[in-house]
Amino acid sequence: MAFQTPATNYQFETVPQPGLGGRRGYQPRGKGMGGSSAINAMLYIRGNPWDYDNWQRLGASGWGWRDVLPYFIRSEHNERGGDAYHGANGPLWVSDQKWANQGGRDFIEAGRQLQIPENDDFNGARQEGLGLYQVTQKGGERWTAARAYLGDGKPPANVNIMTDVLAERVLFDDGRAWGVAYARGGQAHVIRARRAVVLAGGVFGTPQLLMLSGVGPGAHLAEHGIPVRLERDGVGKNLQDHIDYVASFETPGKDFMGRSLAGTVGVARAIGRWIKSRSGMMTTPYAEAGGFLTVMPDSPAPDVQFHFVIAPLEDHGRAPVKAHGYSCHVCVLRPESHGTVTLASNDPRAAPLIDPGFLTDDRDMAVLKAGVRAMYRILETPPMTRHQGRDRYPIDLADDAALERLIRARADTVYHPVGTARMGSDEEAVCDPHLRVRGIDGLYVADASVMPKLVSGNTNAPSIMIGERCADFVRADLG
Repeated sequence: MAFQTPATNYQFETVPQPGLGGRRGYQPRGKGMGGSSAINAMLYIRGNPWDYDNWQRLGASGWGWRDVLPYFIRSEHNERGGDAYHGANGPLWVSDQKWANQGGRDFIEAGRQLQIPENDDFNGARQEGLGLYQVTQKGGERWTAARAYLGDGKPPANVNIMTDVLAERVLFDDGRAWGVAYARGGQAHVIRARRAVVLAGGVFGTPQLLMLSGVGPGAHLAEHGIPVRLERDGVGKNLQDHIDYVASFETPGKDFMGRSLAGTVGVARAIGRWIKSRSGMMTTPYAEAGGFLTVMPDSPAPDVQFHFVIAPLEDHGRAPVKAHGYSCHVCVLRPESHGTVTLASNDPRAAPLIDPGFLTDDRDMAVLKAGVRAMYRILETPPMTRHQGRDRYPIDLADDAALERLIRARADTVYHPVGTARMGSDEEAVCDPHLRVRGIDGLYVADASVMPKLVSGNTNAPSIMIGERCADFVRADLG
């Protein structure tokens, strides 16, 4: 797959995870224009209104649901049209899928037979239920953040894009950011900022760049010979990610995607259809169906999410499965396990040390076990059992210890890390609620690292909303 190549994906790994039996987890991050929106599954999900009201309760004043909803609407161009929840004039195109496998519809029907409601809009009046996801596509093509905001051809005249550039550190004196040092073609350069510097390096890149600039935990910076310019213990802490378990099934028929002669012929035909009409199987996000469910009695909002995938994917798609079939993900939406991003060295080219701390809090294991059991109830209901799926990892769900062992042996990320430069009103927060790095004038952060808590869903749409808000803050602050 294109998104698995080093040309488009940083392909980070975590440090060994005790909660996953000592395994290293996979952490893909987009390397091209638009960042991870260039390699993600294109699902348009905002999270739950409760998430944003909770941010506000935690000290992110002005970030409640009523505050952020207008920015979601402003950024969105939903092909269904605008309403109280959706925009129709924004730069980010959102559409219904141009083609959907019958298996996803069977997954939804199986849930309905279990009294799980069908939901055709997870970003509308309610989040709970199962349905087909809307996707960030326009005319059957991926619509990245770059295409949305920089144009589908020549970028705006007031934007200068530099590629093959490595940011090395933020430059600031007397408490004010005035530029960025970067390398290009082996040569050192400096770019000056007339008004402000905005960081959007993502949950791994932003804390790494801050620490390389001397902003972060003093003892850690000293370990790497970096002079401390501003002591900020919160930089690189508060890492959160959706821990996810995948059940994988092989099927005797060819209803799903897979590796076979018939599958190869089908893909060739689908490529021709896509070239001709931008429709058909080549428009699939793979995770076509899914939804949200509450599995714990004290949850204020749905606490697990499903992604139903129309292929038997293994190891994030990196391990080929020579069969047709399907897989289903279930993840913990609001994990209590937190981790860190730290420096491996003072070399900007070195990947940071990523430690999500997966399943180090027992509450996450309890939610994930309940989610796995709920997922199997859906998969074992007749609309799904007609596909005669053979479970690649069968488990006695009544054996609690065995289920926990299987989860620790197979669980990993579903690609939604956040929180390593969190915003808030307390002294430990890295950014204030206007996304300004506390202690440095003219320095902002506009990415998922500012989230105080992980949202209950995919993180692309919330990250774009944060960018929209940051633009307004910069205009308001600097005039």
